[in-house]
Amino acid sequence: MEDVVIEVNQLRRSYGEFEAVRGVSLAIGRGELFALLGTNGAGKTTTIEALEGLQRPTSGEVRVLGLDPIADRSAVRPRTGVMLQHGGFTGALTVRETIESWRALTVRPRATRDMLETVELADRADVAVEQLSGGEGRRLELALAVMGRPEVLFLDEPTTGMDPASRRRTWDVIRELQAGGTTILLTTHYLEEAEVLADRVAIMQGGHIVSRGTPEEVVHTLPARITFRSPEGSDLPDLPHGTLSVDGDRVAYETRDLQGDLSQLLDWATATGVRLYGLSARPATLEDVFLDIAGEHDNAGHRLEREEVR
Repeated sequence: MEDVVIEVNQLRRSYGEFEAVRGVSLAIGRGELFALLGTNGAGKTTTIEALEGLQRPTSGEVRVLGLDPIADRSAVRPRTGVMLQHGGFTGALTVRETIESWRALTVRPRATRDMLETVELADRADVAVEQLSGGEGRRLELALAVMGRPEVLFLDEPTTGMDPASRRRTWDVIRELQAGGTTILLTTHYLEEAEVLADRVAIMQGGHIVSRGTPEEVVHTLPARITFRSPEGSDLPDLPHGTLSVDGDRVAYETRDLQGDLSQLLDWATATGVRLYGLSARPATLEDVFLDIAGEHDNAGHRLEREEVR
């Protein structure tokens, strides 16, 4: 990959006998939005904290903009923005006072009014931070993270607590930053968010990266599904690429050729006069892959690296 901005090479991080991150490697290019996903305890937050310079690796190497985020902190920090899961604001300050206080500590800060308008808090500028809703607080944290026009931006669960409209607006802000050349590393439990925003994703489980690629590549590791209510008095057809299962009155086909198998199913239904009630046909989603990985981990207690998608 040309112009690698974030690089992790065999990162390990232990807390006593517990190893939270177990040999993670990844590379993120300039201007890329990369989503790091995983269940609670998968190791993603520890990985990001190592890149932010908040955790020292037990072994392995991390680089941000070609620099060590701990040893070269004074050079790295002015060029990066960080939005943590919890901001830790002083509640008595107003939104405006909080932004202006942060501006005084920021290299090349954007104007206060600009920041208020970017995150749609202009009408809340003189409200105490402690009176903000959870979603408004997250928007304020985003404003502080991007105030210094960062080259690299770490977003840890940025839209938690936001209503759908605020979440969409935050996506717009993130897209605008990426369009301006900012490299973004995102963690989120909203799988739709990763599917919509990310150029590439990696899913962690048990301290390992177990799946990675573009959202489409990762999703295509699972088959599509066709479901409907079982018709009475009819033998169900065999589809060339479909695997049939029946659960009560629900019929499901898992298929690697959604269009072809769906066409054959509809042709069969037309020819036999069968009405397929509750018919649904859809490809797998990132959430399906996420739940599949989490389920396999829970059942097996561990999971080997999936075949990596490149």
